[in-house]
Amino acid sequence: MSAIQFQKNADNIAILTLDSPHQSANTMNADFRAALTETVEKLRADESIIGIVFQSAKKTFFAGGDLDELIQAKPEHATEFFNMIEDMKTKLRYIETRGIPVVAAIKGTALGGGWELALCCHHRIALNNSESTFGLPEVTLGLLPGGGGIVRMTRLLGIQTALPYLMEGKQFGIEKAVSLGLIHNTAENETELLDKAISWIKSNPQSQQPFDTKGSKIPGGTPASPHIAQMLSIAPAMLRDKTKGCYPAPEAILATVVESAQVDVDTALTIESRAFTYLATGQVSKNMIGTFWHGLNTIKSGASRPQKIAQSKASKVGVLGAGMMGAGIAYVTASKGIAVVLKDISIENAEKGKAYSQKLLDKKVTQGQLACEKRDQILNLITATANANDLNGCDLIIEAVFENSELKAKVTQEAENFLADGGVMASNTSTLPISDLAKASKNGANFIGLHFFSPVDKMKLVEIIKGKNTSAETLAKAFDFVLQIGKTPIVVNDSRGFFTSRVFFTFVEEGIRLLAEGVHPARIEMAALKAGMPVGPLAIQDEVSLTLSEHVANEARKANQNKNDSLTSAEEVIHTMIHHFNRKGKASGAGFYEYPKDEKKHLWDGLSRWKKEVEISEQEMIDRFLFIQALETLRCLEEGVLTSTIDGNIGSIFGIGFPAWTGGALQFLNQYGLSKVLTRASVLESKYGVRFKAPQILIDKVKNNDLI
Repeated sequence: MSAIQFQKNADNIAILTLDSPHQSANTMNADFRAALTETVEKLRADESIIGIVFQSAKKTFFAGGDLDELIQAKPEHATEFFNMIEDMKTKLRYIETRGIPVVAAIKGTALGGGWELALCCHHRIALNNSESTFGLPEVTLGLLPGGGGIVRMTRLLGIQTALPYLMEGKQFGIEKAVSLGLIHNTAENETELLDKAISWIKSNPQSQQPFDTKGSKIPGGTPASPHIAQMLSIAPAMLRDKTKGCYPAPEAILATVVESAQVDVDTALTIESRAFTYLATGQVSKNMIGTFWHGLNTIKSGASRPQKIAQSKASKVGVLGAGMMGAGIAYVTASKGIAVVLKDISIENAEKGKAYSQKLLDKKVTQGQLACEKRDQILNLITATANANDLNGCDLIIEAVFENSELKAKVTQEAENFLADGGVMASNTSTLPISDLAKASKNGANFIGLHFFSPVDKMKLVEIIKGKNTSAETLAKAFDFVLQIGKTPIVVNDSRGFFTSRVFFTFVEEGIRLLAEGVHPARIEMAALKAGMPVGPLAIQDEVSLTLSEHVANEARKANQNKNDSLTSAEEVIHTMIHHFNRKGKASGAGFYEYPKDEKKHLWDGLSRWKKEVEISEQEMIDRFLFIQALETLRCLEEGVLTSTIDGNIGSIFGIGFPAWTGGALQFLNQYGLSKVLTRASVLESKYGVRFKAPQILIDKVKNNDLI
């Protein structure tokens, strides 16, 4: 069965139906390329054809490139890969320039290569479906649009308009596509869709792309136009400031846009193919495809969820504590149509927590992203209360109070009596062992950890923590709830700090250790940013508060019965900051940074007390930041805290902010080369201490020539 079914109707119009065999969606795989070759041969052989329509037999139009195939492309395959891409584009270019009208009859979503195929057509008609999305998200996987997307989007929209859709991978719906002029017409059903396509062909017997007409110009001007040249003169510096040089795709896209806009279309397509080949055969795209495509899909398919347990849906959720975390959990839950009871010790506190949702929803209304009626519906789902009786009948109750075992035990015992039969009691703790917290529950099998990240409305990850007695049914219900509210679940076993908090604090502590060693704080922050971390360790320590870190360290010391152990150099710095200078973090207005009113924050001059003459390269600091986190993640896997490599990679990026270019903390080690990791870890251990010691699992993997 061909991936493109060729049919010529009574009007001599070729109806090309996209239908990739053995796949639920159409992709630009080997089957498609072979079918495209056959299709072009038929078109060349039949001069009677007066028009062409592309349509889909699948639920959507076209999903894009075959990522399973792309991830296999290596540098040694570059020439072969480049020729393959050029050959496919040449065939699409033949269809585009034959001189007869070509229409894309788009049913559902068209992303990546699918949108590029649509752009090859002279006229685009789409089903009027608010859920359909279009665009070129390749940059999010370390790639660029290599099927003509850069060339055509630039020539159809102009450089300035096209850049955000190319460099940020911005997707858009039907209304935006129409307003941009990228979708020319809409249809209400599939019959009308095809009828309109055929009608347009008959009304436009001679057709070509706007950019192929004689004398055509790029909208808004070329790179030589004064206002475009001015924008482009600062664009590379702005881009480098954003990516810190860690992500080659946005830079390649910008260069391709500029270069391809100064030559003819066919040369431009070749420039694009070269850049695409460079990225597709590089390591960063493999890291990102492996994690953000294959890894996320594996998680969403339920790989970490107990099997053979029926799917569940929460209809009423209780949240204890209306502070920042509780208010955020209430918002994301209600936004998915689930009734929420937001309880605090006073109705004033509860209402304040609900007001957080009002603020976020009002902003969406103002920006035109949400209707007033929808906002009101969501708000009406949140019941702010100080009365525990309102929790009656909840399928799930999430405790989100302060990190104090006694307080958590108290609210758990009060609330769990109101759970529905089979209901789940969860804690949003970030560090306290779930098995210990579960002792306050009358049913440890129904107790689990649901660790959200702040701000909850933006952070995608939820870390699900299994206690010693947590049942498979409880885990399944928790997993289903996380997916129900549109978050990404990872599953870990119980320990102090679990996975994300445990690894997160190694990053923060390493930054403070560097400060204690005498490194200038600005150098420390910049090295972390150049490693690809979203925020420097001193800035993020201020965000979480120095007092919390001191509390966590003290609790860990008590739990390990090491009360008399001396403080680490980082702990000494924190102790001095809090108890000598009363600098407790951002919330208190003073930490490693100063927070002047109405001004940008800046590093506190008093940090100079730790400054010494010390020689350390930026790369050495980058290695310390990346290795300390990656090795600790590996220990979590070795100890069984992490249950899979995928969860480690996804969790490190979405929960900790580990650089996305690496594909995650464990993939960072794989792509670095495990034998090289072993050598580098040994050097770091000899210079900085046992915290860089290679875990036995790494030694075993190297010995067996295996990957993590």
